[in-house]
Amino acid sequence: MEVRCASSPKDMKYYTTERLREEYLIDDLFKKGEIKLVYSHIDRIITGSAVPVSPLKLTAGDELRARYFCERRELGVINIGGPGSITVDGKKIHVGTKEGMYIGMGTKDIIFESDDVNVPAKFYLNSAPAHRTCPTVLIKPEGEPADGVVIIKPENKKELGSMEESNHRVINKYILPGQVETCQLEMGMTCLKPGSVWNTMPCHTHDRRMEVYLYFDIPEDAFVMHFMGEPQQTRHIIMRNEQAVISPSWSIHSGCGSQAYTFIWGMVGENQDFDDMDDVRNQDLL
Repeated sequence: MEVRCASSPKDMKYYTTERLREEYLIDDLFKKGEIKLVYSHIDRIITGSAVPVSPLKLTAGDELRARYFCERRELGVINIGGPGSITVDGKKIHVGTKEGMYIGMGTKDIIFESDDVNVPAKFYLNSAPAHRTCPTVLIKPEGEPADGVVIIKPENKKELGSMEESNHRVINKYILPGQVETCQLEMGMTCLKPGSVWNTMPCHTHDRRMEVYLYFDIPEDAFVMHFMGEPQQTRHIIMRNEQAVISPSWSIHSGCGSQAYTFIWGMVGENQDFDDMDDVRNQDLL
């Protein structure tokens, strides 16, 4: 498990491109046959991936000083690869493409598998410290609800923006209050419509929560310019397919791509009020 320290906005304004990428970019995710985890001191979030070609078991490692990964943590998972399964304390649960799971604190054994190793599952992971156990559930974008299965509610598939503003997009809220009970973790997926390139614009900060973005569905010759920093001290990181970026609570987080793309957002912190944001006017950005 890689460990990243927190950073100060006072220091960040002097970072070179290389230093920005070293501090905030998470690269080399989704390697076949591996679990990769990055532990950030910013709200203690863990961001990672699992790409099983044979069963992969999630362990705590030395960094957590825990008997098992979810001893004091909750875990959110969204699969962006081929169909697979997650075995949770002996119960095997099928997780299709763009389906997700919330796994509650106290879960001891978590094993990832792919249905077809030639088209492996790509499980994207966000984990936060937890203080109580919430129910483990499978999350589907559509279908029929069942015991242990949550379907994303229509009101949590929010269409925003317009083609005229180049930001026509659909926000799919997988994990948040009113749909999936958690301690602090929230996750979702935003899909840009063809021809739209801007996300989270106008931009905002939220001092009560930090955020991590995973950008994917980006062709090899395309990219996303991810903008971050204080509103009057903006910087950018060029993002390629299946790379993630850490956004401290004091930073804006917005992006513009060379073409449409998809991204997963995960948030942890002080509260779970999705609309608790400090909006930044476009004319105030520098």
